[in-house]
Amino acid sequence: MRYYGENALGLIETVGMVPALYACDMMLKAADVELVSYENIGSTLVTVMVKGDVAAVKSAVEAGVKAASSIGKLTAHNVMARPVSGVGDIVSVHDIDVE
Repeated sequence: MRYYGENALGLIETVGMVPALYACDMMLKAADVELVSYENIGSTLVTVMVKGDVAAVKSAVEAGVKAASSIGKLTAHNVMARPVSGVGDIVSVHDIDVE
């Protein structure tokens, strides 16, 4: 999904895919957010990104942090309330336009 910077952006980074997937599942279930993308750095670090309104993204990231920490190693998390639009070019680098 293309991210244009119009919403808050939430990020969670874990060691390994399993805690990242669990965090993603819990984030999407906890609040009205949409999955932007995920980034897999080698076979170790995985970052999951969601977007939505600020309150929803904060709730989603809190749920994702709790989930990932319960089964694996969480390395970082962040909520950016209204990032500049250029951030969208960075997080949407692998965006595929599907029609």
